[in-house]
Amino acid sequence: MNMRRLTAEETQTIYSLLKAEQRPLDEIVADFNSKIPGLNHFTVCSYVVMLLEDKKILNSNQRLIAFAILHQAYSSQKSASNPFINFIINAACNEEAEKFERAFVLQLLGIDDSNSGKEFLKQSAADYVKGFDQSLHVFPQLDQLKQKFSDKVHLEPYHCFFKDSSVENVVPDPDVPSGCDAESPEFDLQPGTKPKLGSGDKDETVVGLLSNLPLEGLSPYFIRPLPPRLPIQDGELVWLNPGDNHELLWDYGMCVDTSRGAAVRDLISKALKGALAPAQQEHVLVELANDPKLVYHCGLTPRKLPELVENNPLIAVDVLTKLINSPEIAEYFTVLVNMDMSLHSMEVVNRLTTAVELPAEFIHMYITNCISSCVNIKDKYMQNRLVRLVCVFLQSLIRNNIINVKDLFIEVQAFCIEFSRIREAAALFRLLKSLE
Repeated sequence: MNMRRLTAEETQTIYSLLKAEQRPLDEIVADFNSKIPGLNHFTVCSYVVMLLEDKKILNSNQRLIAFAILHQAYSSQKSASNPFINFIINAACNEEAEKFERAFVLQLLGIDDSNSGKEFLKQSAADYVKGFDQSLHVFPQLDQLKQKFSDKVHLEPYHCFFKDSSVENVVPDPDVPSGCDAESPEFDLQPGTKPKLGSGDKDETVVGLLSNLPLEGLSPYFIRPLPPRLPIQDGELVWLNPGDNHELLWDYGMCVDTSRGAAVRDLISKALKGALAPAQQEHVLVELANDPKLVYHCGLTPRKLPELVENNPLIAVDVLTKLINSPEIAEYFTVLVNMDMSLHSMEVVNRLTTAVELPAEFIHMYITNCISSCVNIKDKYMQNRLVRLVCVFLQSLIRNNIINVKDLFIEVQAFCIEFSRIREAAALFRLLKSLE
């Protein structure tokens, strides 16, 4: 089972408890249970076992604290539920361990009754070692303990070959001879050996073991090549993974208050058939200003735009201004540029040029269509009237820097020469010459 590593807070908590050699053991256990949640006991205790497995990581007092935590962390439950009961029983029967350590573990298990109940936990680990009397304790054999705890000892877990071949987390220092305690004052360094770690360095090393090493050790990787794909047989269905990248389309009609929209739709419907009264026109403009999204539900379509332009140009300008970012605005512009030229259509375009930024292609195409309409009209009176309107319209665009004259210079100049008899055309021609 892969377990998570300890957090920095858990690491500092457990190591500070292990170093509290002068505190009563029952207080240390109580602190452990209050600071480490019950769900994390197994992970933290597993790291405590890792420290206990090597005899040189913890000193004698710290080992007693570690065993007390290991056993008492599950004292509120039945002994059979302690997942580390096997390790604790083996430690009690380890003949290579110190006698006081074995006696302490036996008292935790309730085997040694030299001190009734749990009174021995009210003293510190240092006091327990200092006052230990070996003559007061009896040390049973491993078989006797296992027989006594036969209903509590767990079967050894299965270990795969890779687990059994893993490198242990803690590797002995080759500069320390076997059986020597590096912290003992009697231990003298031999010539040529490296100096040992100080207490501060040792603390840092142990904290690093707790926070960085995995419990599983350093196992070899199980390396094997990926199996080849089988060839596709004739008539076999080929597995397809269709893409699911769909573009979201916003529904502008969702959750919209339709009460006000109904009134605007009725007025727009009337505006397509004739000029609205000033009060009605003002009502439409106010409603569209209060809720610009109503323009998408007012009933106007590109096909109906010419009717609105001819009957109510101001409403047409307001509607097109609010539709400028709509995906359908290009279709509205196409209808506007291709409709019959009139005073109202030029008024709409002229107002739009000052209200929003129109595409240059649209303005150029509209000017070209206006010039073409003036040339093709047969009625001289209407022709002169339209020429005057177009000239005034072009002068307004030029003076407001809406268009670049160089783009249409030749076409506009030819238009002015052809209708030079008209005063407005002559004035436009002079304006062009001044810009050369």
